[in-house]
Amino acid sequence: MAKKVFEVKDLRFKYKKGQVEAVKGISFTILEGEIFGLLGPSGAGKSTTQKIMTRLLTDYEGTILYNGKDLTSYKDDFYEDIGVGFELPVHFSKLTGLENMKFFQRLYKSHANIETLLDQVGLLEDKDRLVGEYSKGMKMRLNFVRALLNNPKFLFLDEVTNGLDPSNARIIKNLIRDFQAQGGTVLLSTHLMNDVEELCNRVAFISQGLIQEIETPRSLKIKYGKREVSVEHYVNGNTEVATFNLEGIGENETFLELIRRAKIETIHTGETSMDDIFIMVTQGAQDA
Repeated sequence: MAKKVFEVKDLRFKYKKGQVEAVKGISFTILEGEIFGLLGPSGAGKSTTQKIMTRLLTDYEGTILYNGKDLTSYKDDFYEDIGVGFELPVHFSKLTGLENMKFFQRLYKSHANIETLLDQVGLLEDKDRLVGEYSKGMKMRLNFVRALLNNPKFLFLDEVTNGLDPSNARIIKNLIRDFQAQGGTVLLSTHLMNDVEELCNRVAFISQGLIQEIETPRSLKIKYGKREVSVEHYVNGNTEVATFNLEGIGENETFLELIRRAKIETIHTGETSMDDIFIMVTQGAQDA
């Protein structure tokens, strides 16, 4: 059985000026080597949870264990283990990309090869340009490099592909998979459900400060989808749709005859999208 890297138990947090708790007693576990998605609408509590888990916020109730030890018992050595790529990159605009990375790398004992990382994200040729001249997408990719400077074992990533074109987003997603393949563990927060489907082993939906669902993307798509199949086929030059229940479909003569005789255009299952699941789970929690 996979080792538990993080165990979050009945976590609660309220900001000093807040009227209600931002996080209302959530519990979840992140296993070694998995990509765990923490998903939810703005203000749901996911950013607060990540800030607590990275020790940016400390005045919380409940328990967080990292590798079996209480998070509060760790000193600065905790930061040697983790890499953080939050949504809004913070760089020194009057330094070059390479100078930025060398500055931040000095904060750690373990050092990855900066130029190799820059090359992997397509920034090696721009390493000597001032970051102030970088586009938003370039800054996002540089931010991802920064998260890997210390050869971390665990990555906290927030909207890591936001603002990237499909080609550069693919580079980042491939690097996340490579990190996982080498034994790394990831907590991913994003509003891009395609990233979730491609990357996450399990996801937790958080809304109103509470976790509403924790499951694999596949299990959620089965749970919230319809057990049916729709067949688009041509009839006298027009496209018509016939829908059949999946139960006993192998013995459904109407379906079998349609497949044998008709000119089929497409066949779709009733599996729903992660975007639809996001809306159903989080909106349902808000309406409850």
